[in-house]
Amino acid sequence: MTQAITALLVGFVLTAVIGKFLIPELRKLKAGQEIREDGPKWHAGKAGTPTMGGIMFIIGSGVTVFALGWKQMLGGEFVHLYVYLFALIFGIIGFVDDYRKVRQHQNEGLTAKQKFVLQLAAAVVFLVLMRYEGLLSNALYVPFFNINITINWVLYLIFAAFVIVGCVNAVNLTDGIDGLATSVTFVVMVFFTVVGLLWERGAGTVALFPAALAGGLAGFFVYNHHPAKAFMGDTGSLFLGGAVAALGFAYDVPLILIFVGIIYIAETMSVILQVTYFKATHGKRLFKMSPLHHHFELSGWSEKKLVVVFSTITLVFCVLAFLGIQARF
Repeated sequence: MTQAITALLVGFVLTAVIGKFLIPELRKLKAGQEIREDGPKWHAGKAGTPTMGGIMFIIGSGVTVFALGWKQMLGGEFVHLYVYLFALIFGIIGFVDDYRKVRQHQNEGLTAKQKFVLQLAAAVVFLVLMRYEGLLSNALYVPFFNINITINWVLYLIFAAFVIVGCVNAVNLTDGIDGLATSVTFVVMVFFTVVGLLWERGAGTVALFPAALAGGLAGFFVYNHHPAKAFMGDTGSLFLGGAVAALGFAYDVPLILIFVGIIYIAETMSVILQVTYFKATHGKRLFKMSPLHHHFELSGWSEKKLVVVFSTITLVFCVLAFLGIQARF
């Protein structure tokens, strides 16, 4: 437990300090966010806010994981490193996407097909590595019922790959207003830290990464709360999506993502329903705007209120998730 608390504090301090230097450099590079033209009109004032700010918590959590987890790695324990490196690959994909947007000065980077292929490839490599290391099981644990359903390995890997890609893009959709993806994912990381500590009876090797990232997100929130001084960009949101998905499988409880990721799922479903309804009714809209946070914005909710409400909902569902897997650990 001491290591996890240390990781959280170190992740926070490193990220906050890195931000002091990174944000001015992003401004010099003119790495400003391009605002989507069909978004809420008042978001136009955010144009030019430095993006790719996710670099600060990627570095902050990474340094923490390597520094505090070095002893475990010398002892042959690498699960926390695998999860970080997997999330980092998604962060790199996001960085390429952000960089292209910055260079082209428009809100389009990699194509949807390019993102999907890269993300699917990363997911497959991670899953194969986890299976090779004996860290992945094809026995699907069902929360609350405390049962395992054994699935054919090929089918399980296909299922897992698409769950990962879906989770990554769901987190990406959630990153639409100041501090939202940051605060929601902070709660999720605290959940995984607590579960990791219980899983290993306080040893906390697997809990090291989520603890470090929770600290990193707290440090990033210093700059990302409304009005944001920096956005995480796809660099940060894809990294976070990779982290959430990877932890679900590293802990061998992927179905728990339904609970801890309730906001991510709601955001994604709002987009799917909006597009489906729009096409079926030839132009009518189910929501004022999607993803879901924009609907509430247009309904009069402030960004601060959205952050508090969505984070609280995530906290409630994380508590439910914890109750659902207690028997597992």
